[in-house]
Amino acid sequence: MKTKAYAAMSAGASLVPYTFNRREVGEHDVALKVSYAGICHSDIHQVAEEWGPAIFPMVPGHEIAGIVTSTGSKVTKFKVGDAVGVGVFIDSCRECNSCKAGLQQYCLKGMIGTYNGMEADGKTVAMGGYSDVFVINEDYALKIPANLDLQGVAPLLCAGITLYSPIKHWKVSPGMNVAIMGLGGLGHMGVKFASAMGAHVTVLSHSPNKKTDAMAMGANDFVATNDSENLKPYEKKFDLILNTISAEIVIDDYLKLLKLDGTLVVIGLPGRPYKVNVGTLLDGRRGIAGSMIGGIPEIQEMLDFCGKKNILSDVEVIKADYINEAYKRTIASDVKYRFVIDASTF
Repeated sequence: MKTKAYAAMSAGASLVPYTFNRREVGEHDVALKVSYAGICHSDIHQVAEEWGPAIFPMVPGHEIAGIVTSTGSKVTKFKVGDAVGVGVFIDSCRECNSCKAGLQQYCLKGMIGTYNGMEADGKTVAMGGYSDVFVINEDYALKIPANLDLQGVAPLLCAGITLYSPIKHWKVSPGMNVAIMGLGGLGHMGVKFASAMGAHVTVLSHSPNKKTDAMAMGANDFVATNDSENLKPYEKKFDLILNTISAEIVIDDYLKLLKLDGTLVVIGLPGRPYKVNVGTLLDGRRGIAGSMIGGIPEIQEMLDFCGKKNILSDVEVIKADYINEAYKRTIASDVKYRFVIDASTF
């Protein structure tokens, strides 16, 4: 299918209008008219080829929400007119223990990314969601609750599940003290989810001007971390800390905030390894863990939860010709809190 998109033609290049052909709709595939595509910071990293060799031309985008326009002959999960979402991966081996457990993001053979890689056939270059049309196997597409606005849903497919998954894994519940490090595209979803699950939520942010937003999203407390002295009253306070910060930080300052048996979960990807003071871990049986997006069952669970609680990402909708400016603003943390592209403008 002829597809209109925006692509980077080489590493670090500005994105430009680009036309290509999507694969034909197979018997287990659904085709969708893309409505909105979110801009994730990982798109920027991959366009800049900062995470290793990349494939160009590259059509980024793995936060996709749209409407089904056609289905393959053996599709049972969707029908024409359904609202559907696509996230960070479009396939996996389906055979390993991780895949069988519904944890496709940890596929032992490697999940198949939505872009900057090869599709399952090993021949077709995967092109992402900065486009007006998408084709995906029904097993890796998600049902979007009818009551949710698609523009606010798109970032849930990456930013949303990236926070929902650890919040569920570490069993956040009423009475728990949870801290969210950073109030950006990821962090603001952590505040909404942890608050909806009844936790006492504290935002740790280097931007004091975000306090009003944090409290409106459901936070109970706000700590400005631009002065490290502000952290001291919170030592040994938190059961769980979710670190969404990609910048280099002194991680020890935050580990000290954990209670006995507390865990700090790393979600953001810093440019360099953390220097960890082992003594801080020993003093309280504290732990550091990592978490990466979620599997298909958990993403669906998250979307259903959002439908019941009416939770959406806070977005700024843009036209396709603003993508390059949006990249600059994302790098500068100048967005509240996720850019979403109107796919009708491709």
